[in-house]
Amino acid sequence: HPNPHKLDPFILSGAKVLEGVGTFLVTSVGVHSSFGKTMMALREDSTATPLQMKLNDLAEAIAKLGGAAALLLFVVLLIRFLVNLRGNTAPPSEKGQSFMRILITAITVVVVAVPEGLPLAVTLALAFATTRMLKDNNLVRVLQACETMGNATTVCSDKTGTLTQNRMTVVAGTIGTTQRFGDKRALKGDAAQSGDAEKDAQDLTIRDFVGSLPKDLKDILLQSIVQNSTAFEGEEDGVPTFIGSKTETAMLTFARDYLGMSSVSEERANAQVAQMVPFDSGRKCMGAVIRMPNGQFRLYVKGASEIVLSKCTRIVTLEGPEAQLSEEIEKSINQTITGYAERSLRTIGMLYRDFPSWPPAGARLSKDDSTQAHFDDVFNEMTWLGIVGIQDPLRPGVHEAVTQCQKAGVFVRMVTGDNVTTAKAIAADCGIYTPGGVVMEGPKFRQLPPAEMDRIIPRLQVLARSSPEDKRTLVRRLKELGETVAVTGDGTNDGPALKMADVGFSMGIAGTEVAKEASAIILMDDNFSSIVKALMWGRAVNDAVKKFLQFQLTVNITAVLLTFVSAVASTDETSVLSAVQLLWVNLIMDTFAALALATDPPSPSILNRKPDPKSAPLITINMWKMILGQAVYQLVVTFTLNFAGRHILGYQDTPGENLQLKALIFNTFVWMQIFNQYNNRRLDNKFNIFEGVTRNWFFIAINLVMIGGQVMIIFVGGQAFSVTKLNGIQWAISIILGAISLPVAVIIRLIPDEMLEKIAPSFMLRKRDTTPVYVSADDRFEWNRGIEEIRQELSFLKTVRGGRLNQLRFRPHDLSETVKENFSHMFRSGSRSELQPSPTGEDNQPPQTAVSHRRRRSRSNSTIAATIIMPSIVAGSVGGWSPVEKTPSPLREGSGNLPFSSRSDLESQPGVTVHPDTAQTDPVLPKQPPAENSVPSQQPGLTPESQHK
Repeated sequence: HPNPHKLDPFILSGAKVLEGVGTFLVTSVGVHSSFGKTMMALREDSTATPLQMKLNDLAEAIAKLGGAAALLLFVVLLIRFLVNLRGNTAPPSEKGQSFMRILITAITVVVVAVPEGLPLAVTLALAFATTRMLKDNNLVRVLQACETMGNATTVCSDKTGTLTQNRMTVVAGTIGTTQRFGDKRALKGDAAQSGDAEKDAQDLTIRDFVGSLPKDLKDILLQSIVQNSTAFEGEEDGVPTFIGSKTETAMLTFARDYLGMSSVSEERANAQVAQMVPFDSGRKCMGAVIRMPNGQFRLYVKGASEIVLSKCTRIVTLEGPEAQLSEEIEKSINQTITGYAERSLRTIGMLYRDFPSWPPAGARLSKDDSTQAHFDDVFNEMTWLGIVGIQDPLRPGVHEAVTQCQKAGVFVRMVTGDNVTTAKAIAADCGIYTPGGVVMEGPKFRQLPPAEMDRIIPRLQVLARSSPEDKRTLVRRLKELGETVAVTGDGTNDGPALKMADVGFSMGIAGTEVAKEASAIILMDDNFSSIVKALMWGRAVNDAVKKFLQFQLTVNITAVLLTFVSAVASTDETSVLSAVQLLWVNLIMDTFAALALATDPPSPSILNRKPDPKSAPLITINMWKMILGQAVYQLVVTFTLNFAGRHILGYQDTPGENLQLKALIFNTFVWMQIFNQYNNRRLDNKFNIFEGVTRNWFFIAINLVMIGGQVMIIFVGGQAFSVTKLNGIQWAISIILGAISLPVAVIIRLIPDEMLEKIAPSFMLRKRDTTPVYVSADDRFEWNRGIEEIRQELSFLKTVRGGRLNQLRFRPHDLSETVKENFSHMFRSGSRSELQPSPTGEDNQPPQTAVSHRRRRSRSNSTIAATIIMPSIVAGSVGGWSPVEKTPSPLREGSGNLPFSSRSDLESQPGVTVHPDTAQTDPVLPKQPPAENSVPSQQPGLTPESQHK
């Protein structure tokens, strides 16, 4: 190396090699590596999920109400006790026992009212779901992702490996302009469209095609595939295979099977490599320079066919000499590229150029190695060799999975780096690209102003030729519109988008370590169908908690009111249900019910409804209807038995028959809860409460335990539970009154929800406040140079202290975020929430390299600039220092001159395609962009009709 002092030979575990080929030596692993030390430093205690926090707030409110009821009960009974003390001739011990009974009754009400089973239900539901999701190839890394995924409104999916199998195979190809192979029927259709009968006539099988090639042309094709590749030979599961890019392994397999390639290592050992040009996502190609036996040098290049074709001036022929690449020939090749792309084939163009020496005369040399030439200086005047079409078949069940998502109200988008034609073909096969939908290229999308993005996004189904930054921009705009976004990604550059999304899915097979660390769920099989499983389990978690909540609130209301009223009405200040009986009821409704209702697996019908909006209340009007209806029925039954049961059943006022009546009330109350569990298995107004019950053995087993426990208590509980044995008639009364809960639930479900909404109090209909509006402050505001200087310094110090992967958390740690949040609202009109950054820090930039940090740092290179300028910040804030709105750019903010004023304007734009079957009356674009937090995917007027069938 010309300058050894510039060498940095160390790479961190988890890093991705973007350019070059080489070997490495492992010096440390696990917690001893830099990656391991960083990850150990990032460990933190698990935090409560949003659903847990909402339930904790609800539990606190219920506990306060229960505590107030217990205090009121204690005060009433105490006053009554004190009033009766004057004429009470009982001994002091009996008076003390009476006071203790009052205190125990009040404490029991508190115990019954406090819903300690709510956190247990959430934990059980999440734990059960994550365990079952692993069997469905979903490895959950962030617990809250389960419940969040249940209400996802849009999915931005990769193509390769997620929608497709990532098993590339060369199925078609053309050398020059006349020699081709592939599916004859498909090619005949292409030829008929292009009117080129000669192409169709010379279509051959692969073996006939190879046999018809001249030897020198066959050697060029073989060397172009073998030398210009980074894939190598290896073994997977004991089977010899090629390891590397799926595109390269497909071409090497083609060379081995049909071009007579022996061993890749032997072929490369016999060649003298002068320079390797790794694949670059900007150029969409890669190259290799080989020294020929005659002393000349040959540059082989392969890449995206429509891009590399523009660099060619000549083309090979079967007759031997090269020919000029005329406009007519170039048009013919473009037709072939389009034909392959319409068949969902990935097209790879191959070209070469010979040089008398290397580096060539006139080419710029690399500063680090004088034997290497700048690729851009030699990548011109190339000779077109040919094109191959590589097929990546769809995964089985993808079309059905996409249909299920659309039926569930989830808008599926495909974000891919492939060209528009290939992306459209595959999206159409998947069912993603439908009438009314729009396909747009990434470069066009990223140039749109925010208002135009918001108009396009509701119809945007495919984003082709996109970069990771385009995906991140799309996710950010979707979240600003109120969407709950799920994103799939496999590369290191996908980290920002995965972290920004509400639920990030990384690929367990093809994903990098950085992508997995940034994601919330890992797809173990890289299959889109697994996302549907995650969606089902997410909704099952939310439903399980609501089922348990509906059941527990019913028991809470009934038990507290029954205890309060019966204790006040009793002559001895005791409740009809003793403390021990209430504790058994509490055990039923907290622990057993949580286990039974939180373990219901999702049924296919769970996808037949739209996702719940973020503003939806935790307890819906339908749940309130069932809670209050069942509570009224249970109170009517228990009050009737308590106050009129002796007269109805003909019991005498004796201690024995009074004990039997209390045991009957207790038994009836428990059986009403047992049967009401079945009612709470449904949250809608449908009647089939036994749907899927045979698939939940936990529910069946727990019900048997509850029934067995109640039978044992009545028969052997005796004095401990303040009960006595019941006869057959009394058992029948208890079970029948409990079973009547089922037809009562049917009657309750027949009551229209709309009628209840009109008469319900406001607290039942109150919607939860949505999350604050997220505004990309870096795009909208400019801050004082001093604050920006501090931001740069702190960013540099954080990199040195925290390590590379610490920044993958993307949280707003810099001072400018704090200043914006705490001071700007004092000096600007409007809501403080307008400037509030995303709670997950989505707008933070992705990790930067050490070079970029050095470039961005101040010339003073002072790490104490933050301390020096702090007094100025304080003084400036007192004097009205606030962010300044950026000056609108005519290219970015032309609100008065929008690029797309109509559908015809949209269709005339290059890089934009509207589905050809879209109705002529469909305007495609709304007149105004949707409002923030409006969730456009759930509005039929904004999205394609296929999304709402």
